[in-house]
Amino acid sequence: MEIGIVHTFYRPENLGQSGESHPVIIWGNGTGAVPGVYSSLLRHWASQGFIVAAANTPTSNYAISMRLGIDVLEQRNADSSSPYYHKVDLAHIGSAGHSQGGAAAINAAIDPRVITAVPIQPGPLTDPDLMDEPVFYLAGQQDHIVWPAWVKAMYQDSDHVPAVYGEVRGAGHLDSIGDGGDFRAPATAWFRYWLMGDEAAGRMFFGPDCGYCADTALWSGWERNAAALQLSGPTA
Repeated sequence: MEIGIVHTFYRPENLGQSGESHPVIIWGNGTGAVPGVYSSLLRHWASQGFIVAAANTPTSNYAISMRLGIDVLEQRNADSSSPYYHKVDLAHIGSAGHSQGGAAAINAAIDPRVITAVPIQPGPLTDPDLMDEPVFYLAGQQDHIVWPAWVKAMYQDSDHVPAVYGEVRGAGHLDSIGDGGDFRAPATAWFRYWLMGDEAAGRMFFGPDCGYCADTALWSGWERNAAALQLSGPTA
């Protein structure tokens, strides 16, 4: 982990050890929060092979700092003196965030460098019509701050892109902080699919026998829109 003024970076322990480059997740915090609140989740993503650029701002809504994280990694990837030199997969970048940061994940996906988004219990200050990337909306069944109906409305407004809606059974608004709780595994699988081309992860969401579709223990609500139903495997 590397804590800077604008960003906190989480990276794989063996960065580029086998000559590979690592896809990127840019992260937005909930209102008043900092990346440390979500540290276990962000460290988990780093352990999965992602570089995470988490904006330090407690007001992430407009995604300015999130998108700046891509700029920083572009510079480091081109800098021969940087440990990130030629180790950042800039063609595979996803955005994610919680609450206000969930709305910011959608706003960040307006950037053409971002190819997918995972808004976790996203706040209202965003417009899904502005993004053109596949999106996985996560809501909490017992979230009384960001009601599931609000998140589902965003999902329904995303009929122009492949979109999936997952409502975590029994989850409240703060259940996604720390290690991500029951939000962590599906969010990780989504990113492994879109950013790494992981076929097993893709089968959790797409195709006639998708793994998450029948998981009523995890989900109190689950939907895939028409564009998502047309997908049967990784496209990354």
